[in-house]
Amino acid sequence: MSIELELQFASEHHDIPSKNQFVEWVGAIPAQNHHEVVIRIVDEEEMQALNKRYRHQDKSTNVLSFPAELPNVVDDPLLGDVIICATVVHSEALEQHKCAIDHWAHMVVHGILHLQGYDHIKSVDANIMEQHEIQILKTLGINNPYVEKNH
Repeated sequence: MSIELELQFASEHHDIPSKNQFVEWVGAIPAQNHHEVVIRIVDEEEMQALNKRYRHQDKSTNVLSFPAELPNVVDDPLLGDVIICATVVHSEALEQHKCAIDHWAHMVVHGILHLQGYDHIKSVDANIMEQHEIQILKTLGINNPYVEKNH
């Protein structure tokens, strides 16, 4: 099955991946059924407001996932929304000595796995989620994002 993507650009950041790149990344994620996902690219102000409202943390973050909460009687393939902060993703890539485009791919995969029910609160669940991320990114030719680089 597949995941259909709606992409929203609400950021003034100058270096955001192309729609084709997002489509490629989303297409690499296994899906049990046909789903639809919205990915919204935002600036820090919007991300901080969302993080404060929904996670009670008054700061920006790299990615937030909002699973669709539809009643069972509604037959809609919407899996949910993934919000990615362009500025934070680029800052993290620089700080972690990672290729920015690879880090973007990781955030997309990470966000959608959250929509599919994966989490990293408990270490055993984090290990499972990370292994899925590593495998999906590998199919895209991207190295393990959890390996520390020595610079």
